[in-house]
Amino acid sequence: MSPKRSDQNSLTHGLKEQMLSLQVQMVYCFPCFLFDTEDSQHTAFTVDGFKAWKRVCGSDNVLMKHVGGLNSPHHAAMQKWDLLRNPTKQIETIFQSKSSKDIEDNRLRLKASIESVRLLANQGAAFRGHDETENSLNAGYFREVIKSFSRMSIEVERVVLGNAPGNAKYISPSIQKQLLNILGNKVRNKIREEVGDSKYCILVDEAVDISSKEQMAIILRFVDCQGIIRERFFKIVSVPNTTSQTLKDEISKVLTMYNLQVRNMRGQGYDGASNMRGIYNGLQALFLEECPYAYYVHCFAHRLQLSLNATAKGVPEIWQLFSSLSLIL
Repeated sequence: MSPKRSDQNSLTHGLKEQMLSLQVQMVYCFPCFLFDTEDSQHTAFTVDGFKAWKRVCGSDNVLMKHVGGLNSPHHAAMQKWDLLRNPTKQIETIFQSKSSKDIEDNRLRLKASIESVRLLANQGAAFRGHDETENSLNAGYFREVIKSFSRMSIEVERVVLGNAPGNAKYISPSIQKQLLNILGNKVRNKIREEVGDSKYCILVDEAVDISSKEQMAIILRFVDCQGIIRERFFKIVSVPNTTSQTLKDEISKVLTMYNLQVRNMRGQGYDGASNMRGIYNGLQALFLEECPYAYYVHCFAHRLQLSLNATAKGVPEIWQLFSSLSLIL
């Protein structure tokens, strides 16, 4: 407190936090009692107690001396006491405010990633790039879409690309896969609602991907509530092999997961391989054992391929065209 200020204000400020012990008839300074250090020289107001009432008047005012100037121990204790009483300065409030800001920033980061995944999934575009480093000129569609969002919004620029911690950017490949899986489940639940209690057919084909893993695609064909024939791509399932029993188990697992009863199946569409169309142990035969109405139909696209192969054998020019085409691809 400046010496130019009113001594009365200083005394009032100092006496506000005095406490009187009725048992010993002494006065203590409550802030100093709480926050004074062990090596303090002001034990009269913290340990011993003050009762020299003759020294509170005139120029030798002990209370005023105890209050002291801005750098006095009493003022330091008063500042700590004010902070303790002020709820906005308490550590819980600071943590809560910080936590709320972190939650808001994390939601914005997650929202940017979700919108990027939705856009790319809707367009059927690839997510990953060959070079996804910070200095890459083309880091792949996903990261480039995030950068595009940041150029349109300063807040996205600050939160997602600027101040995001390395482990909480929500842009890693594992996060992308999790978001895709969540969106895929929502789409499959919507398709399941479209099917309802109607009869349906399945179209199944398998192929080896670039990592040499067998992937099986499942498509549902059904008539919706408006009487319109719908074909919905339902799911891709990774299978360890292409034996008929393995494929049947995986398809049944997917159908059971979404409460699609095999007894409601009215058709099967596969290629002409023996593991699919075999009349004894083929995939279609295994489903026919559970539902005799699930008639098998040889896929028309695979029929066309067989016709093309047969034609190419008789016309050398066609054979050379597709041989060159396969090498190019």
